[in-house]
Amino acid sequence: MTLMAARYPLIFNPSARSQKARRTLRFLMAHAQWFALYASRSAEDAMELAAGFAEAGEPIVVTAGGDGTINAVIQGLAGSSTALAVLPAGTMNVFARELGLPLNSLKKALNVLEEGHIREVDLFEANGHAFVQMAGVGFDAQVIEETSWETKKIFGPMAYLLAAVKVLGDKPPKMRIICEDGTEEEGVCMLAGNGSLYGGQIKLFRKADNNDDMLDALVFTAAGYKLLLDSVKGIATGAIDAGNSSVKYLQGKSFRVISDCEVPVEVDGELIGRINEVDLLPARRKLRVVAPENSKDNFFVSVLKTIVNLPRKK
Repeated sequence: MTLMAARYPLIFNPSARSQKARRTLRFLMAHAQWFALYASRSAEDAMELAAGFAEAGEPIVVTAGGDGTINAVIQGLAGSSTALAVLPAGTMNVFARELGLPLNSLKKALNVLEEGHIREVDLFEANGHAFVQMAGVGFDAQVIEETSWETKKIFGPMAYLLAAVKVLGDKPPKMRIICEDGTEEEGVCMLAGNGSLYGGQIKLFRKADNNDDMLDALVFTAAGYKLLLDSVKGIATGAIDAGNSSVKYLQGKSFRVISDCEVPVEVDGELIGRINEVDLLPARRKLRVVAPENSKDNFFVSVLKTIVNLPRKK
């Protein structure tokens, strides 16, 4: 299905200060005939703008930014029939990677928008906060909480590692993770994935499919350096719960997390606060997104298909 608009409403963060953000702004100015540009003042402003466009019946809302800006726009579009289009302009671009969007060419990403192929992906909520990629309860969210913008500016991605080392020494909470089918695990932190990717290109949730109505949950049962070692080993092998790992892998339509103390919670990399109980539930309707028609094919699948279809010598 192809949807065309005279000008697509496009929401962007004008205060983004990276070199990539400046290149994105120049690209938007050079292609301004495609868009009605809306500079958001905050995440709340981006959410309100998106909600207003959805209420007005806009078929597509575009966002140019990273995962934080995308999540804010998703909050506004949740529950509507308005489709989300993404021009990847962030550092990680996790959701854009999951969709199979071109990451190194805004022009190619614009071509995807022109083609107008729309599909639906699962949308979930953590205590009412919509997320499309993943949610974290405990350690992961605490690392984000401890990492300041100033530290990220100085150290880049290493800033998260520095914060992780600091958090590893803290006394961990005790959590109960309860699946909707009655399965229950105890742990010190939990990650839930709607998509397969975490933090960029790491395929952490190996069974995940964002169109299967299921969440994949990783329950970390050990704290400290055991948590770190099992995570690194799991990332390296592609099976974080294999062997004698302290990580448990669950799948379910919904989860409840109950902690013995208030713990930080994040959705799509954005903190939503400190909470004792978290309900991870499906949103009332899926999210419509503009994506490449062959977005299910990653690079390696494409290579394999090419090999299989090569003409054979007789």
